Amino acid sequence: MDFNDRAIKGLGVQSDYSDRPAFETIRPRRQVAPIIVNSSHSGRDYPARFLKLSRLNEMAIRQSEDAWVDEIFGRAPHMGLPMLRANFPRAYLDVNREPYELDPKMFRDPLPDHFNTTSPRIAAGLGTIARIVSENRPIYRERLALEDALMRIEGIYKPYHKTLQTLLSETLGHFGVAVLIDCHSMPRLNRGNDRTAPDVVLGDRYGTTCAPVLIDTVEAVFAGAGLNVARNRPYAGGHTTRAYGRPQYGIHAIQIEFSRHLYMHELTLQKHQGFSVMQKLAETLLATLVRFDAVSLARTQLAAE
Repeated sequence: MDFNDRAIKGLGVQSDYSDRPAFETIRPRRQVAPIIVNSSHSGRDYPARFLKLSRLNEMAIRQSEDAWVDEIFGRAPHMGLPMLRANFPRAYLDVNREPYELDPKMFRDPLPDHFNTTSPRIAAGLGTIARIVSENRPIYRERLALEDALMRIEGIYKPYHKTLQTLLSETLGHFGVAVLIDCHSMPRLNRGNDRTAPDVVLGDRYGTTCAPVLIDTVEAVFAGAGLNVARNRPYAGGHTTRAYGRPQYGIHAIQIEFSRHLYMHELTLQKHQGFSVMQKLAETLLATLVRFDAVSLARTQLAAE
């Protein structure tokens, strides 16, 4: 089923992206390394119907964006690496959640029994269809119809993950290994217990979604640039990292969170002079990964077996 279908099969609601792509795959002329770059939270194409449903103004609703992360990593295809990026915003649909992780209080209709309605993310207001943006501000004026959520899940979420799975499968088949770099940004963190707040948080689900040598390499790039790097706290990796990171089968996944203050003004989302610095650092990271010995990851897989 194509995500641009004018009506999602079995539903009476038209897709909000019937006339334009909800997401894009940008492929290089030739893929030179087993690296895939994913930016699922940087979308900034807000459907008019969605904005009418919201009680927030156009700036307030953007506070949940991982703004400009797709541009920070935008050199990936020019370096021979495929990139998947969302055009739809995170406030509209979060593909870094389970497909049916929904808050029943948000909907006029009862939710099916197989939906996950009790996760900590739902309690925080951040399910597949988010209830709030940052600072606990509710998004919607009133409760939604269930078919609205299904339109987004069946029409965008599932095709998005099908596309990501295809990219990983193709890469694994060609190189014998695949590495998913899941790119995000985070609000500036506060210091705690006399420790310096991290500038970058790397998530590998506590050592379970990628080979140690790979995350060590990623950390070395950021630390070498003078940034403070943390692992797994407070972000260990979301649904995407957890679902796809299977080192024993040759697929490695790392979540990267940049502090937004490094490259933009957090309230206005305006880029500042740090933006070009972060672009160059992302390019350095990708160049390092292109040079990385993928065969060593395959050997890690064989050793695990």
